[in-house]
Amino acid sequence: MKLSKYIDHTLLKASAVEADIIQLCNEAIKYDFYAVCVNSCYVGLCVEQLKNTAIKTAAVVGFPLGAMETHSKISEAKNAINAGADEIDMVINIGFLKDKKYSEVVAEMKAIKNIIGDKILKVIIETCYLSDDEKKIATQLVVDAGADYVKTSTGFGNGGANITDIQLMKAITQDKIKIKASGGIRDYETAIQYIENGVMRIGTSNGIQIVTNNSDSNSTTY
Repeated sequence: MKLSKYIDHTLLKASAVEADIIQLCNEAIKYDFYAVCVNSCYVGLCVEQLKNTAIKTAAVVGFPLGAMETHSKISEAKNAINAGADEIDMVINIGFLKDKKYSEVVAEMKAIKNIIGDKILKVIIETCYLSDDEKKIATQLVVDAGADYVKTSTGFGNGGANITDIQLMKAITQDKIKIKASGGIRDYETAIQYIENGVMRIGTSNGIQIVTNNSDSNSTTY
């Protein structure tokens, strides 16, 4: 698979306007990224811009804090799917995890997976706020909930992805689900390092820089 097909081309800034989203989609087409990842209000626009292409539309849910009430997350996910989203990137309730309310965390993930059906669910555990033990527990809960991916970060916390966390998550998932790395991935070498450590998707706003940084990057397969 080409390097570009590991990348979710991402724009989640609060200040993003319609023209920015259209540009994001045009870039995704030009560089043949796997998906665009946007706030849910822009799903319909992305679907329209990306029609007749293979590029997916991913919407974030409960973003970036994860602390909204579960029914609000479910409603946001359902509305995004109804608008044409192919994938949902949801944030867990981090406070509930730290309070050891594991059944509530799992129930929320299962409810969102249930409402989106066969669409892809990626679950953001926001590793920068967790101890290593909490990262292991969170990753296992994502597996138990039947999600498709566990994802490191929103990019809005006080830290992003790192290789140590990816290795920890990989040990827990045992390839039962996939891993998405996001937050602070800005260059070709770093992207390759994540892929070599088992990451199947990279969330970044620096996708163009990553795939154009190396002349062979678009033809490189893994």
